[in-house]
Amino acid sequence: MTMTKKKFHLAWFTNAIPHGWRLDGKGAATWSGNDTTRWMTGEFLIDMARSLDRACFDYIMLEDHVAFGEHGSARLDPVPLMPLMASATKGLGCVATMSTSFYPPFMLARTLASLDHVTGGRVGWNIVTTSEHEAAQAFGQDQQPPHAERYERAAEYTQLVRELWDGWQPDAIVMNEETGKYVDPDKVKILDFEGKFYKCKGALNIARSPQERPVICQAGTSERGRDFSAKYADTILVSTGGADSYAAMKEIRDDIRARAESFGRSGDEIKILYMVTPLVADTLEEAEIMRQRRQPILTDEQIRKRLEGMGHIGMIDLSGLDIDKPLPVIDITKLEGHQATFGNFYNLGLNGKRTVREICNMHNFSSLDLYGTAAMVADRMEEAMDAVGGDGFLIQCRPLTRRYITEITDGLVPELQKRGLVRTEYKYKHFRDNLMEF
Repeated sequence: MTMTKKKFHLAWFTNAIPHGWRLDGKGAATWSGNDTTRWMTGEFLIDMARSLDRACFDYIMLEDHVAFGEHGSARLDPVPLMPLMASATKGLGCVATMSTSFYPPFMLARTLASLDHVTGGRVGWNIVTTSEHEAAQAFGQDQQPPHAERYERAAEYTQLVRELWDGWQPDAIVMNEETGKYVDPDKVKILDFEGKFYKCKGALNIARSPQERPVICQAGTSERGRDFSAKYADTILVSTGGADSYAAMKEIRDDIRARAESFGRSGDEIKILYMVTPLVADTLEEAEIMRQRRQPILTDEQIRKRLEGMGHIGMIDLSGLDIDKPLPVIDITKLEGHQATFGNFYNLGLNGKRTVREICNMHNFSSLDLYGTAAMVADRMEEAMDAVGGDGFLIQCRPLTRRYITEITDGLVPELQKRGLVRTEYKYKHFRDNLMEF
């Protein structure tokens, strides 16, 4: 096939959970580790970061939820893991998920600015607004605001954080031995911010970030989410929910780039990465077996569990549905949960042409169905980037194992590098500069 020499980006989406703990095909829990708490040391993620760094990935992003949840869950706060992963690597960007609903803006701005200095300019912030009411209640609130208000708050919040980061001029540290001044106060802006939801009077007491400001990541692709991403994000995480469609991928990219230009930005300032789960094996037959194991036909009980999960995501009750009939008509824009994620699931129904059972068996978080030998998967990724225009792929896999990571970093990535499609070394010291290299 005709090979493009336009490089694309690679990143990894994961979380700080017990990755060895998973469900088998019958819904029973299994444990592949030898210690029920060892995962809490972060050792697995630090080793993973080293592997991604050797493969020259742009970044690793740690997703997060702050609520214990109805069924119980365990996960580490991603923020303390950032310097640990950065200290074990040379060029990998490290992105933490932090909610605009629960961090005071000044605290978040100061924490991330400090981390950016500690890591040598390799930190990013994945912005989430958080929809779960149980999370709000854990922080002493009654419930989360409606979807529209959450994004309105997030926009003001992000604007305030950016103004705090921009408050220090690059040459504000003068270290004047004659006056004894370490910082020239005239080069630090004292903010007097008062918006609809937030106010702040003061300045950060930490110098400007090595990369000007931490990289901003965002995953919202609802209508409000797209506007927010187009205005503020440096990189966007996208899933088409198993649609396996270049057209669906291109629509999102073209739309967000157009919106960015309407806000006075260049579309090239935003790197859009599509979530995928490549399955790489020595032969197509082996890859097909892997695919069947990872996507078994769901039992009725598993479909009910899937509906329960999607209902939680969209904040809508799906418990009484007939699984052998189509989904009812749902106005996605009226949902208070994750509209884009639920919308991907809902749209697989093709306006009533598929049953709930069919939708649940099709739905996943991968934008493309990628499986085969390394060469076959690389062919498809290259073809997708040619069709869509860029900017790269965000790999995720559940359950996540060391073997799967190696299959990607030592199997797929060398094939992509051989074709000139991804980087073979980090050209710059800072996360932002590497992200914007191409």
